[in-house]
Amino acid sequence: MTRSSYKWWQRGVIYQIYPRSFQDSSGNGIGDLNGIIQRLDYLNDGTPNSLGVDAIWISPFYPSPMADFGYDVSDYCDVHPLFGSLAHFDHLVQAAHQRGIKVIIDYVPNHTSDQHPWFIESSSSRDNPKRDWYIWRNGRTDGGPPNNWGSFFGGPAWTYHAPTGQYYLHQFLKEQPELNWRNPEVRAAMFDVLRFWLARGVDGFRMDVIGLILKHPELRDNPPNPHLPPDLLPNDLAARTLMVHNLDQDDVHEILRKMRQLLDSYGDCVAIGELWGPLDRWVRYYGAQGEGLHLPFNFRLMDEVAWTAESIRASVDEMEAALPPFAWPNYVLGNHDRIRLATRFGGQAQACLAAMLLLTLRGTPTLYYGDELGLENGVIPPEKLQDPQGLNLGAARSRDVARTPMQWDASSYAGFSSVEPWLPVSADYETRNVAAQTAVPTSILNLYRRLIWLRRSSDALAIGAYQPVDAPRSCFLYWRSAPSERRLIALNFSDRVQQVQAPGLSNGRILLSTHLDRTDRVTAVLSLRPWEGLIIAPEEGIHD
Repeated sequence: MTRSSYKWWQRGVIYQIYPRSFQDSSGNGIGDLNGIIQRLDYLNDGTPNSLGVDAIWISPFYPSPMADFGYDVSDYCDVHPLFGSLAHFDHLVQAAHQRGIKVIIDYVPNHTSDQHPWFIESSSSRDNPKRDWYIWRNGRTDGGPPNNWGSFFGGPAWTYHAPTGQYYLHQFLKEQPELNWRNPEVRAAMFDVLRFWLARGVDGFRMDVIGLILKHPELRDNPPNPHLPPDLLPNDLAARTLMVHNLDQDDVHEILRKMRQLLDSYGDCVAIGELWGPLDRWVRYYGAQGEGLHLPFNFRLMDEVAWTAESIRASVDEMEAALPPFAWPNYVLGNHDRIRLATRFGGQAQACLAAMLLLTLRGTPTLYYGDELGLENGVIPPEKLQDPQGLNLGAARSRDVARTPMQWDASSYAGFSSVEPWLPVSADYETRNVAAQTAVPTSILNLYRRLIWLRRSSDALAIGAYQPVDAPRSCFLYWRSAPSERRLIALNFSDRVQQVQAPGLSNGRILLSTHLDRTDRVTAVLSLRPWEGLIIAPEEGIHD
């Protein structure tokens, strides 16, 4: 197959923008849609001077009381004034499309805000027509909550509503009541939300906690977790049980099939889902014949795998073996819910290696804003903590550290805003910013640019097959092969020089090193410096 036979979301690179933290254009310390428009040329202006991404995924910008910073939606079909207006959104879509950038937005189907008109009606009385739009239940005979489910943000997943004498379900904050997707009226209303944004030209959706939207009809107790973490907090009730009856119900796939049919009716749109679970359950979200999600997010390299060559190869090989022929892989190493990539993996050299891994594996990569600068966890003083997860479960669980403002230049507040931002700018902003790193040929930003543009120009890296190569335990080697070319990727996951035999390579040329200082020719024995990655074109693929 030629590259044109593949969809844009298969060939391309997705870049996640947390809109509060990308660019403030209004001078209130909070990023907005106009700010994103101002920075589109940075993302892709059609030249290698830009990052070169193919699509942006924008985290929620809907009207919201901001109890969970936009994941508590009070109106699915509008824009919060903090971020702009629908006219600003339409301008953003137009401006992105003019640059060849697709636009993916967050879809939050599991829960609304308690300030959403639907919930206000639902909570007004037991006989309100929208009562069954949410999940209400009587308490146990002893007066406790209906079951033992816990909230991911601490405490029980149920709140008692005294005016109507029942509990409502919320697996996040009590301000985020959960929709009843077993009600056909809810499904119809939430499908209309998709239609609203598709009609405005969006190219797809990232579907928040999509595996949670259906619960067991009887809302049974979850079984106890036999492997409790040693540092479990007293109020972390969710971790005390196994998510058997509140997650990954078999009948969710019928809903996803219908969502997919809707998206397909609007053309070449992508459906991406936030999912967890064992590989054999996760892979089912592609659908039995590819009629489900296009990309169930694959978090295994971010959440479940040790940062070693052996563990990473095992995870990649396991997923490749599990995928049916129609399924397209994907990888994620950072997002708004996890600590920063550079902090998690141990420093800047490891962050460079992670960049090469992410952008050379087979499948669609998703980048998180700021990772291309090697941003590390922000330092948030206790009095400035804002994330409800951190406030409820302790500062160590705060997601604020990964949501600090983007660092554009060395001016006040890193060029993000003219006033103090909603979260502190990282202390290193005067040297770790877009302007400074652009001027340094060997910076991590320039590595990302080189990697993405090399991927764009290479059939092997964009769509080629994956074939692992046996290597020392500290190294991960694999070929990417397309009919027109082959590329060898060699990654050293150690702090020592490694001599590696590369089967299938007799002579070749280094196209890119993570150190950005080598273009020499090599033979079958490769010398890899500590934490170095190489992309090599075999001799037959070189065109001087």
